[in-house]
Amino acid sequence: MSTDSHLAFAHPEERAEATASADPRDRISLRDYQVEAEIGAFQTERGHTQRLMFNIVVEVRPQTGPVDDDVDKIMSYDTITEAIADELAAGRLNLLETLAEHVAERILAHPRAMRAFIRIEKLDRGPFKLGVDIIRTAAAQPVRQQTGDQLAVHPIVVYLDNAHIAAPDLPARIDVLAAGGMPVVLCVGLPDKDVPAVDVTAVQRRIDLLAIEQNAWVLAGRDRRWLVTESRTEID
Repeated sequence: MSTDSHLAFAHPEERAEATASADPRDRISLRDYQVEAEIGAFQTERGHTQRLMFNIVVEVRPQTGPVDDDVDKIMSYDTITEAIADELAAGRLNLLETLAEHVAERILAHPRAMRAFIRIEKLDRGPFKLGVDIIRTAAAQPVRQQTGDQLAVHPIVVYLDNAHIAAPDLPARIDVLAAGGMPVVLCVGLPDKDVPAVDVTAVQRRIDLLAIEQNAWVLAGRDRRWLVTESRTEID
């Protein structure tokens, strides 16, 4: 009983370790992550925000090949923080339980996520913490039909040649594309200036990629809203 009581109040990391399966799994964690949000079923909780603390551990499928220091080959910590931010932005909730369920569902939608331990606590309801803990597995998540507002968001992908990059009214043109509310991904090619040429294909590919990246930074210099990303994870 003492062990059960300890685990009931232990950090999700301890609970994950104590209930680990025989097959080894990696874990990533988010500790003591605080945000402010309006949440609660009582009238005294309406009309103002309160602090919430998140402690989350996610068991992930082990990487079978080399990571190669490539963020696209791992489950990013941003997957966790963005799941929290997206659910809080989706609308006001009455219950921590509902918030925890929705955050778990978003996290476990990641192909490498296997099990999620989520603790959410209210910090401003008194001289104590009020909270909820849940454990959810990817296999137990319901498959939702994507209809109506649940359709996946597909960005608008636009290739800009060098003439468009230099166009004086380019920011206004992009504003028109973004007016529909969809994300816009801008792609560029090689700059007009000469790119060094070598006989080794792999080396030439790297040189060309660096030149394209330079061109992307030139584009980013046209408008502070535009960012250069280095991986698919950043784009997501």
